Amino acid sequence: MKTKLVLALLATVLAGSATAQVKPEDAIKWRQSGYGFMAWNMARIKMNVEGGNYNKEEVIKAANAIQAIANSGMGALYLPGTDKGKGWEETRAKSNMWTEKEKLGKAAMAFGKEANELAKVAANGNADAVEEQLGKLGGTCKGCHDDFKAKR
Repeated sequence: MKTKLVLALLATVLAGSATAQVKPEDAIKWRQSGYGFMAWNMARIKMNVEGGNYNKEEVIKAANAIQAIANSGMGALYLPGTDKGKGWEETRAKSNMWTEKEKLGKAAMAFGKEANELAKVAANGNADAVEEQLGKLGGTCKGCHDDFKAKR
């Protein structure tokens, strides 16, 4: 456990220094890409659990992709000044994201926890369990969107 904590802290420090030279529009574009990629993979899982033609291998691939992005350190792409601007499209990050860091941290931790659990559940191949866990993961998305993402 200590090794994981040390590695996580090291990754955060390294990500912070690596993003110091990132242009705001690139940071916005990259985080929009990450969220879009996760949304596509969540849709892949949803189609499998609701479509009646469950493909365990597809679900595992999608769950692992979500887990990888959730644990990739995307928080480093929320640089000062990226609450406004354009990546692929205008950012919808609310400015409170930068002032309510404790609340945001809890939301991010909840998302990571549920993404990690989804990968574990997917590996077991039980479609009902995957559907239930996908709902839990989606709940963490909604909570963060409600608090930190502006509506269109």
